[in-house]
Amino acid sequence: MEQCLLLSTDWKDALAELVARTRSHLMISSPYVTGDGIAFIMDNRDPCLDSVTFVTDLSPTNICDGATDPNALASLMSGVPNVILRHLPRLHAKVYVSDARCAIITSANLTSGGLQRNYEYGVKIPDPMVVASISQDISRYSELGALVAKESLQVYCEIADRVRATYQRQRNSVTRSLRSEFEKQLAAAQDQLLRLRLAEGPMHTVFAKTIVYLLARYGPLSTDQLHPRIKAIHPDLCDDTIDRVIDGKSYGKKWKHAVRSAQQQLKKKGLVILEGERWTLTMHV
Repeated sequence: MEQCLLLSTDWKDALAELVARTRSHLMISSPYVTGDGIAFIMDNRDPCLDSVTFVTDLSPTNICDGATDPNALASLMSGVPNVILRHLPRLHAKVYVSDARCAIITSANLTSGGLQRNYEYGVKIPDPMVVASISQDISRYSELGALVAKESLQVYCEIADRVRATYQRQRNSVTRSLRSEFEKQLAAAQDQLLRLRLAEGPMHTVFAKTIVYLLARYGPLSTDQLHPRIKAIHPDLCDDTIDRVIDGKSYGKKWKHAVRSAQQQLKKKGLVILEGERWTLTMHV
């Protein structure tokens, strides 16, 4: 069996090979992604490859900094027939998986810096059993994020372009009006992401999936133990200070009430039970 390979400055060559050898499904987890990164994938992929799962962080701050370009992801969706795109705040894992047979875990994002300029380090793992576990872990975690359809991404690209343009003008000016405009466009981008985050159901539905994920990973947990873990995964939904209303829905400091609703929803379905002070899964997930 092929051995694990340590990767450093030449890691992009290993990534190019991994992408080129992918026949069925390519999975990528990269918090930052730019046009150079997507071009690298498109240049090296087999023309027959038609399935990609991409997990990233579309937070407005990443857009402003130029660390992530939603338009690059739009080009990926245009160039590959079946792309599943998910947005997950605070994503930090950089993982590239080919057909659940080979994986690269690295410090490198899918950006020009990650591919060209930075000193990166990682490991190529060719063991199918280990890779299958990696693929399952990333897949389960990614499902806690927002599914971003092609049409929704296009709307967000337009908002992101305005945010970035206003941010650049704001950096070159200290006028109150431009600061106000920047804050307005930034809020619009954040609101759009919240709409995407909750497109599959209300907040307690998102939290229910997260509770199942956490209990499966860590075992029985009390509500007090669940709260910080949920907040770490969904910082945008767990705001203790702001109670915002978007499209008639309330978000913010009521998130713990939504966690309680999620627990009761899972209990009613028979998926969890409360033993003492700790919530426990009733089935293996």
